[in-house]
Amino acid sequence: MLRASIDLGTNTCLLLVAEVDSEGRVTKIVSDNSTIVRLGEGVDRARELQPAAIERTLTCLKSYAEISRKAGVEPKAAICVATSSSRDSKNGAQFFAQVEKETGFRFRVISGDDEARYTFLGALLPGFSPADTAVIDIGGGSTEFITEAGPSKIDGFSLDVGSVRFTERFFKSDRTMPVTDEEFWACQDAIDEILEKAVSWRERHSRVKNLIAVAGTATTLAAWHLELTKFDASKLDACQLTRGDVHRMVEELKWRTVEERAKLPGMTKGREDVLLAGALVLWRAMELLGFNEIQISTRGLRFGVMQLEIKA
Repeated sequence: MLRASIDLGTNTCLLLVAEVDSEGRVTKIVSDNSTIVRLGEGVDRARELQPAAIERTLTCLKSYAEISRKAGVEPKAAICVATSSSRDSKNGAQFFAQVEKETGFRFRVISGDDEARYTFLGALLPGFSPADTAVIDIGGGSTEFITEAGPSKIDGFSLDVGSVRFTERFFKSDRTMPVTDEEFWACQDAIDEILEKAVSWRERHSRVKNLIAVAGTATTLAAWHLELTKFDASKLDACQLTRGDVHRMVEELKWRTVEERAKLPGMTKGREDVLLAGALVLWRAMELLGFNEIQISTRGLRFGVMQLEIKA
């Protein structure tokens, strides 16, 4: 079967077109696309999707409609989900009505709990057992923590801490200047306070020894670590980062300007300004929850939603 899925988040919009088996498992990737649209720009402050962000996202989705059609999947048949910024915005329903009218894609805004469940199933790589693996998904507006709590049962939750949300909230410095110490420490303190809510989850799952990290923050840090000049899923899916690796990258991002970060190997255009906040969330999560290393996965929500929706 040929299927398509879209994951529309706070910062990125991802389209997956793939051949799947009767259980919804991906057997062959036909097209896997990622575009930074920054849909959540300004949502943390205004609680509304902003006109420029809407226009960027519509442009992206129109191009995805063409990609999907050329691959053999009509947009109305695609499985489309939206996450944090759409949950937080007052004009989300109006926006998605416009999306359907102009592209044919029909979106469903999912809860943080559903986001966690879909992400966990989609992120698992070959050789990783659900019983002793957890997943962290750092998005633009929220971060999900997920693991298995028993056969076919997921224990996951979402926290309102993300790379775009916290960049807008704490890092006010100009693009030509590094963040100040005051901004950095205020951001770290706020992240630590929110992540304390994850400690009891970690204590319930002390057996878990593997942590898989998905989404743009993790894959960008891995691409930088590997000095990749172009996206290579096979190399990224084989990458492990230690807590020390992530900490060193946080420190380097802290003293670099946004313009300097944009020149780092593996940096996706449009992510350079929010990567510090995302990396800080990842490092502090590893520190507070006691994980010494992470496994990178280029998979995630768009894979999991396809699997669960088709099985249902």
